[in-house]
Amino acid sequence: MAEASVTHDPTELEETAAIARDLIRMDTSNFGEGRSNGEREAAEYVEARLRGLGLTPAMFESEPGRTSVVARVPGRDPHKPALVLHGHLDVVPADARNWSVDPFAGEIRDGMLWGRGAVDMKDMDAMMLTALGDILGEGRLPEREIVVAYFADEEAGGSYGASWLVDRHPELFAGATEAISEVGGYSITVGGRRAYLLQTGEKTLLWIRLVARGVAAHGSRLIRDNAITKLAAAVARLGKAEWPVRLTDTTEELLGEIAKVLGGDPAETSPDELALATGSASGFITATLRTTTNPTGLTAGYKHNVIPDRAEALIDIRTLPGEEDAVLAEVRRLIGDDLDIEIVHRDVGLESPTSGPLVDAVRRTLGAHDPGAPVFPYLLSGGTDNKSLSRLGIRGYGFAPLRLPDHLDFPAMFHGVDERVPLDALSFGRRVLRDLLLDY
Repeated sequence: MAEASVTHDPTELEETAAIARDLIRMDTSNFGEGRSNGEREAAEYVEARLRGLGLTPAMFESEPGRTSVVARVPGRDPHKPALVLHGHLDVVPADARNWSVDPFAGEIRDGMLWGRGAVDMKDMDAMMLTALGDILGEGRLPEREIVVAYFADEEAGGSYGASWLVDRHPELFAGATEAISEVGGYSITVGGRRAYLLQTGEKTLLWIRLVARGVAAHGSRLIRDNAITKLAAAVARLGKAEWPVRLTDTTEELLGEIAKVLGGDPAETSPDELALATGSASGFITATLRTTTNPTGLTAGYKHNVIPDRAEALIDIRTLPGEEDAVLAEVRRLIGDDLDIEIVHRDVGLESPTSGPLVDAVRRTLGAHDPGAPVFPYLLSGGTDNKSLSRLGIRGYGFAPLRLPDHLDFPAMFHGVDERVPLDALSFGRRVLRDLLLDY
């Protein structure tokens, strides 16, 4: 295997930002359904970095170019269970026409690193490398053994990455009981006070395809059995559906913590109102109070004057843990009997304990770096590779620590336009992650 090159600009950056920028410049776009630019170049890069730390990483390819990397870092206490520290190397596609910068240039502007993957999740990929590098470079070891993993295909459900490794190489994760990854650990502002979100659960993932069939005919005819018409009506019903609020143990605890900071009573304030008090973070949190059914794709027709006999729509459904069968039944009722439902991908919902030694260590570490800032558990509206690891009994948490400015709409950065992360937040995350791995 050829050595992976490391690209550097004349402008000197802190190492975490430099690594994240290098990774952003590798276009690892994942288009779904097996279509991807591949993660091989990024995998070779992190593999070389891990070897540079004195580790012995292994590379795994589920398909050509769909490459994951796994290494073991010994811990000081061999009697403690191992911890999985994982990130993914793929990103969702970016349309450069909508961006202020080239999404794959890794541009530095206004004290921020811009580019696809800056927050999802090449920032955490870089923090993992530099935090481990700080520990090992000092001649020390983390408190417990670390399984450090960089997965392919997270953005399409992990079939070519984490899920594939869990099914075919479960021994890689032997001895691990907990995992840390993305979409938690970042700061929010509640009632003028900074707090941090620790992701302790995830909604269930259901990706479905609706298929409508009708009569193919000339576009000038009167055709009442039109596949597009039937599909459009069903898509509109699902897109406008108002799903009821239901609190899980995680969201109930979160809303109680928010009310405490605000000095109110959660029983006297609506869940949505409390969620909105988190500012931009409400973009994630309001979606965790209910099921969501979002249309995300339409396919039909091939010529302006031909009525097609088939039309398809993609619907991204996220249910609360345990509600997926009931939601599918309601979806069937909403769309009617004329359309078929195909399940493209289905994965579990998760709720990990919101207390215990790992959560205590997170609170201690953040408290040392940002004294007085509370830590709130929350349920993620999306999903991570923790879903795949849960099949091995590994409890997953989201903790990519970032101290962010109040004005930054961080949730909008995920899969959004002009994705960016502050440089000083990357340095903060490196220090916090380093100390957590030494403590826990």
